[in-house]
Amino acid sequence: MSTTPSPSSKNLQITYEGAVARITLTQPEIRNAFSDEVIAELTAAFAEVGARTDVRAVVLAAQGPAFCAGANLNWMRRMADYTRAENLADAGKLAEMLRVIYECPKPTIARVQGDVYAGGMGLVAACDMAVAVDTAGFCLSEVKLGLIPATISPYVIRAMGARAAHRYFLTAERFGAAEALRTGFVHEVVAADQLDAKVDELLKALTSASPNAVRACKKLVLDVAEREINAGLIAATVEGIADIRASDEGKEGVQSFLNKRKPNWLLG
Repeated sequence: MSTTPSPSSKNLQITYEGAVARITLTQPEIRNAFSDEVIAELTAAFAEVGARTDVRAVVLAAQGPAFCAGANLNWMRRMADYTRAENLADAGKLAEMLRVIYECPKPTIARVQGDVYAGGMGLVAACDMAVAVDTAGFCLSEVKLGLIPATISPYVIRAMGARAAHRYFLTAERFGAAEALRTGFVHEVVAADQLDAKVDELLKALTSASPNAVRACKKLVLDVAEREINAGLIAATVEGIADIRASDEGKEGVQSFLNKRKPNWLLG
């Protein structure tokens, strides 16, 4: 396993082990709250791992008792004096980070080992899947501060659905892992000693599949979700299956199935 810390950074580290990249938030003393600096580093980290041909899956993790408590207090103090133009630029950087995570060409897993608050909810929601410990708490706390979870809302609403968002955006109630699972915000809830085993189970599934098909499937979800089923969408899905069938990996996958052998991406 190799470790690549950001230069002079105490905020996060990137590690590579086989086909898996792990991006870990490393500020447990401030509950991994993020700032403009952390946002820039997370954006760069996901761009880096997404571009690497040897990476097949990405885990977003954190150290300490909390996964991410939202905005760093020092950053919030600075924001309190921002002009509207400065707020637009600042929010734009957060929005870009979430977009880069959401559109990362590699599948992403949020390994949620502790509490998730405010902007941290956006980090979890922007990942393709999330596994949480049964003791984790979740909260969209913005209205208590006179704010709204605007920038994270496209991802959080996709993750938990509009009905749950109506409640938790408006009440800022804290809810537990069981409720996060019920709403679909997380996919699995496990005891703390089972967290890594469940993440590894998902990683095994992701790295056993065709890399090209996994990448194309992720893009398929992004392209199709929430869209009206019309002639344009149907035509796009027809082109999508035709393209993947004609690809090298598509042909190899079908031939390996028909010939009862392992596909070549499992033989390397």
